[in-house]
Amino acid sequence: MLTVWALEGIPEIAPGDDLAAMIVDAAAGSLEDGDILAVTSKVVSKAEGRIVAAADREQSITDETVRVVATREHPGGVTRIVENRLGIVAAAAGVDASNTAEGTVLLLPVDPDASALLIRTAVADRLGVEIGVIITDTLGRPWREGQTDAAIGASGVRLLDDLRGTRDSQGRVLDVTSPAVGDEIAAAADLVKGKSSGLPVAVVRGLSHLLDPAAPGARSLIRPAEGDMFRLGSDEAYAEGLAAGRAERG
Repeated sequence: MLTVWALEGIPEIAPGDDLAAMIVDAAAGSLEDGDILAVTSKVVSKAEGRIVAAADREQSITDETVRVVATREHPGGVTRIVENRLGIVAAAAGVDASNTAEGTVLLLPVDPDASALLIRTAVADRLGVEIGVIITDTLGRPWREGQTDAAIGASGVRLLDDLRGTRDSQGRVLDVTSPAVGDEIAAAADLVKGKSSGLPVAVVRGLSHLLDPAAPGARSLIRPAEGDMFRLGSDEAYAEGLAAGRAERG
């Protein structure tokens, strides 16, 4: 049975706070071997001091951008879909102006996988339980309205449930099926955490089969650009092709 609930008792996080210790204190007596903690990236960013003073977030988006995937003008300005320093393709490079003081923006953690490992180690040392940790952030989806939480950092938990080589109910061999269970866990956790309820950490119980101390972190979920069939937005792809064609003609 799958059970998901939010941890209570975690205060507002400030730069320099020992987030791992705060989570351990809030989770004491409630965690079991095999549980998975889903931690909102915003509190990780705050604890790590990833708060930038900014009149708006445009310059911070530019600073965090490695590659522009698509831009679209709208009445309120320009939406930029970009690849950021973590390799994540997201709107605004993951720079967030919500749930932070006026005049500041939040950048994503420097290394979400390392942040997840720090929390997992603290839980093991203090509480004596073996768990997995996922750092979550809200992302849009191509061709789909709305947003959902996804795994951007992880430690001790398999993020892909690789079913290739197994058989379906009709006996056919599965060739490509590999559910992104890390993202599914992140999305399930968001249902109980919410966006503005002050509950940044959720416990997911019932998926102990996904725990693996040697599992790679969330960076492993990022598909390399050269293998991405939709590497650019249509306008950007057209412009790139047009420039290449002109260069060939000399």
